[in-house]
Amino acid sequence: MLDIVLKTENIVAGYVKGLPILHNISVSLPRASISVIIGPNGAGKSTLIKAIAGIVPVSSGNIFCGNKCITGMRPDQMGGVGIAYVPQTDNIFRTLTIGQNLDLVLRHAGVEAVERRQVLFEQFPPLSDKRNEKAGALSGGQRQMLAVAMALAVKPEIIMMDEPSAGLSPKAAGEVLQLVRDLADGGASILLVEQNVNQALQFADHCYILAEGQHQIDGKANDLINDPVIGQIYIGGKRMGAA
Repeated sequence: MLDIVLKTENIVAGYVKGLPILHNISVSLPRASISVIIGPNGAGKSTLIKAIAGIVPVSSGNIFCGNKCITGMRPDQMGGVGIAYVPQTDNIFRTLTIGQNLDLVLRHAGVEAVERRQVLFEQFPPLSDKRNEKAGALSGGQRQMLAVAMALAVKPEIIMMDEPSAGLSPKAAGEVLQLVRDLADGGASILLVEQNVNQALQFADHCYILAEGQHQIDGKANDLINDPVIGQIYIGGKRMGAA
């Protein structure tokens, strides 16, 4: 039986009260795996991950981290239950150096801060080589690497990432998704929103497809790679669960 570390049950959520974007969405994240959420633009992918992170209000349904209900929990409380969230944009401090970015998220780590900082630099050699350079000077892929390192600084069990490959070159996108795969292989549980469908399905374990704020279909990522239903959903020709 799968060890589920994070799940939503019939989530209804949106930015404006009475105008939900998500309609009864249920997803599950098994331990030490990658569950990817894909779908056409406007499907509600980012809204879902933001609702879990406490950024978008949930009007009904529940979110569980293990056996703990975290529905309505504030974003600043997520670290206390072992969840880190990496937004798509504005996920680093560009005017600070790489070292200062890490020091900022490690400011409450106490005596472990120095050791934890060094572990992160060993884990991400390209960041170590540029630790005294401004983060804004990094390449797109390296900025995402720094954002992931900042998330790992608090030793989360669960990492939620919103389109980490957006705007990157194919090579950089592949490197970022490989980093995500390596983290899962190392024991992290990752919920990933991704717009690069083909690459995401190659790296993920399970896939959820949303359209129009509704759950359309899900299954093992490998099984869905060549499934024609994906193309049908993206071009609007098929809605598995739409009213």
